[in-house]
Amino acid sequence: MKEEQNHKTAFGSQNSRDTHRHEISFPSQNWSLEMLLRRLKAIDARRDDKFASVMAQRPYCNTSWILEVGPNLTEDEQLNLTLPRASNGSFLTCLMYIPVPWDLDSIIHFGLNYTETCKFGWIYPFANTRSLINEFDLVCGNEPNKENGQTVFLSGILTGSLLFGFLSDKLGRYPIILLSLLGFLIFGFGTAFVSSFYQYLFFRFFVAQASVGYAICSVSLVMEWLVGEHRAQAVILQHCFLTIGFIFLTGLAYKVVHWRLLCLLGGMPMFPLICNIWVLRESPRWLMVRGKVEEAKKVLCYAAEVNKKTIPLSLLNELQIPGKKVAKASILDFCTNQHLFKVVLAIGCVWFTVSYISFTLNFKMNDFGLDVYFVQMVRSIVAVPARLCCIILLEYFGRKWALNLTLFLVTSTCLFLLFLPQEPKSPIILTLMLAEFSMAGTVSIFFIYTAELLPTVLRSTGLGMVSLAWVAGAISSVTIFKQTKTQLPIFFCCLCCVLALCFSSLVPETGSQSLRDSVEYNIRDSTEPKDRNKDVPTVIAEESMSDVVADSEVTKNATLNAVTFKPEENSLLNMTLEVPKMDLPVQPLKDQPP
Repeated sequence: MKEEQNHKTAFGSQNSRDTHRHEISFPSQNWSLEMLLRRLKAIDARRDDKFASVMAQRPYCNTSWILEVGPNLTEDEQLNLTLPRASNGSFLTCLMYIPVPWDLDSIIHFGLNYTETCKFGWIYPFANTRSLINEFDLVCGNEPNKENGQTVFLSGILTGSLLFGFLSDKLGRYPIILLSLLGFLIFGFGTAFVSSFYQYLFFRFFVAQASVGYAICSVSLVMEWLVGEHRAQAVILQHCFLTIGFIFLTGLAYKVVHWRLLCLLGGMPMFPLICNIWVLRESPRWLMVRGKVEEAKKVLCYAAEVNKKTIPLSLLNELQIPGKKVAKASILDFCTNQHLFKVVLAIGCVWFTVSYISFTLNFKMNDFGLDVYFVQMVRSIVAVPARLCCIILLEYFGRKWALNLTLFLVTSTCLFLLFLPQEPKSPIILTLMLAEFSMAGTVSIFFIYTAELLPTVLRSTGLGMVSLAWVAGAISSVTIFKQTKTQLPIFFCCLCCVLALCFSSLVPETGSQSLRDSVEYNIRDSTEPKDRNKDVPTVIAEESMSDVVADSEVTKNATLNAVTFKPEENSLLNMTLEVPKMDLPVQPLKDQPP
C-alpha cells in the first residue's frame, strides 16, 4: 500500500507541474464532477478483494496497449482506465475505450470517452484449461451456436453412413475399414492443428464420417465371419469396449488442460490398431456374393491356418457359385423388393424412436446443471453392465423378445418420469439412470437385429439407410426439447416406445436363422425350426468358421446361399477355436438346382 500511495503522489505532483503542457497539447475541456470522479477511480488503490475475484473469473478485453505508456500500472488500474462500466458499476467486458496516442498523465487527467468492441482479443484470467473458447475467443457475440455444432456432427453421420455403407457393399468391408481408419488418422490428429473454429468444425465433420463408416463396416465384417451365437456376443463386446473408451476419454478430458493435447492423446490408440490391421481379412460371404471364389478360398484357408485346422482339398474344391451366376443387387431393391421394403421401413421407424428417446434422455440429464464430465462418466459406466446383460437376454429370449423387454423397461421409466415431482431431483436422476441403462441395451440389441435382417449383398447399404431415421430422430429431439421446457418431450418418449414395440413386432426373429446373402426371400426362411443347427454343425455356408458336417437339408438352408458343397464322408471343416474337432458321420449332398 505504501508503494501505491507513493505512486498516487507521483501522479499528483506530475499533474501539478504539467498543467500548462496539458492546456497546450490537448483541446480545452471543461472540468466537471464526472471527470473528477473518473480520475479518482483511475488512481484508486486495489478494489475490494471480493469484487476483484468475481471480476477476474470473466474474460475482458485485452488492453495491454496502455502498458506501453504505463508499464507499472497494476491490473486493476489498467482495467479502470481502459474498460467502461455498466450502470450497476461492473465492467463491460465486451467493450473497451478506444486507444489514444497520449501519455499516461493525460489519460488519467482527461480520461477516455469513446468505446469500441474488443479488437486486440480477450484476456481469460485464472483460466485453468486451454479450451476452444479461449483459444478462438468465442465470447461477446462470437459464442458457438450449440445447434450448429450438433448439425455438423449429424451431417457427418448422415453423409458418412450413406457413403461408406454403399462403398462397403461395392468394394468390400476390409478396404472401407482401412479408409475409415485413414480418415481417423488424418482428421482426428489434424483437429489438433486447426487455426480457427470453422476449421475445427470442418475436421470434426469428417471425423464423424469416419466414425460411422468404421461402425458399419466393422459390424458387417463381424456378422459375416462369426457363428450365430457368437455374432451377438462379439458385437456387444465391441459396444462395451467403445463405452470403456468413452470412460477413459472423459477422464482424459477432465485432466488434460489443453484441448489440442487432448485431440492428440485421444488418437493415440489408433497406432496399435493400425499396426495389427493385417490380421483382418475380407468377409468370405461378401467375396462369394461378388463371385470372387478363389479369394474366398484363400481367406478360408488363412482362417483355418490361424485356428490350426485343415480344410480337406476335396471339400474346398467344391466351393462354387450355383449356375455360375453372381448375385446382383442395388439400392433400388429397397423399394422394389416387397419384403426388403417392409423390413427396412419397420426397422427405420424403430431406429427413429430409439434415437429420439436416447437424445431426449441425454438432454433431460444435462438440464439439471450437473457437471458434464460427471454425467458422461455415469452414463458410460451404466451402459457397460446393461450391454453385458444383453448377452444373456439374447441367448434365452432371442432378438425380438429381448428387444421388447428393454423397450418395455424404457417405456416404464419414461411413464414414471411424467408423474415424478420436479423436487427433489434425486428420484428423477435415478429414474433417468435406469432409462439410460435400458436404452444402452436396446441400442446394442437392435443393432444386431438390424444387421441380421439385412442380406449380405446390401447389409452395409441398409445399415447406412436406417441411419437416416436415426439422424431424423436426433433432429426431432433437439427441436422439440429446445422449444419447450415442459414434460412434452418425455411424453413423446412414451409414445415413441409404444410405436417401437409395434414396429418391432412386424419383423421376423433372426436369432435361430441363418444369414441371408441375396435379396431373394423364401417364406420357408422365416419358418425354419429353431433347433435345426443344434444336431449337426453346418458348412461354411452356414456360419462362418464352424465345423462342417453337412447333409442335404442343412445345405439347402446354408447362409452362403450361393455356395454348394459336396463333401466326402467324414470330412470336416474346422475353422474356429471355440468348436472342437468332431468325428460325425456325413451324408453326401444331394444335387441342388441352381
